[in-house]
Amino acid sequence: MTYSLARPARLGLEDFARLADIHPELLGRFVVLGLVDASTDSDGTLWFRPGQLARVSRIRRLRAGLALNYASLGLILDLLDRIAVLEAERRRFAGRGARPWR
Repeated sequence: MTYSLARPARLGLEDFARLADIHPELLGRFVVLGLVDASTDSDGTLWFRPGQLARVSRIRRLRAGLALNYASLGLILDLLDRIAVLEAERRRFAGRGARPWR
């Protein structure tokens, strides 16, 4: 049997919305659309990881800068995440002197 030494870092809906500087209702919509990940407890309360704050910031910047609707933001976010993975892989190969793309 194992026991956790620390409580996992998580934020409730109101606290997360305040830190992200958005309305809690809009944050709930982000969860329904699948733009932001949240977990629920047995009472149905939404809990967010602090790392999701960066994702909400990215959503707000994309929405403001490109005037995209929320449905298309999901696709754009997935593509940006995939690009980040590919760039990290390329850097890993480049560090070993390999040429992965030729």
